[in-house]
Amino acid sequence: MPVDKWSQGLGTLFIANRTQLLRAAYKILGDWERSDDVVQDAYIKITEMAAAQKVRQPLAYLFQIVRNLAIDHYRRDVFESELFGTDEEGLQVPALTGTPETHAINRQHLELIAEALAKLPERTKRVFELYRIHGYTHRMIADELGISTSLANILIHEAMNHCKNAL
Repeated sequence: MPVDKWSQGLGTLFIANRTQLLRAAYKILGDWERSDDVVQDAYIKITEMAAAQKVRQPLAYLFQIVRNLAIDHYRRDVFESELFGTDEEGLQVPALTGTPETHAINRQHLELIAEALAKLPERTKRVFELYRIHGYTHRMIADELGISTSLANILIHEAMNHCKNAL
């Protein structure tokens, strides 16, 4: 079949099955606009191929090209979103400067926590400070104070619960 007849037959086949091709791309991408781009890219790709004349089942070949291009687009989107993040990232980040009301509330919370910590036994308070302020692990706390890691864990939870109850 000459190249012109192949292109005309392909164009007719493409137009007749465009909706199904679009749905196939949508199943992978989940976005109609991107799916339409993939279908258009597939049409351009197959019409530019000189070797396409040798295809025995052009419709199956069209679906395969759409599927492969959709998968490529999906993978690229996943890669880019992991690399650059989404557009929405950062929209929910709280401002660094708070309102005067927020500062007052935070100050009150700190005072309540300080009072609660003052009421704890010395060892429990020390474990809490090592964990929350100095960033020690349970193992480091146990080694520092000569206690077991499970006791360090228990004391941390006691201090945390005491502080939560104070708030």
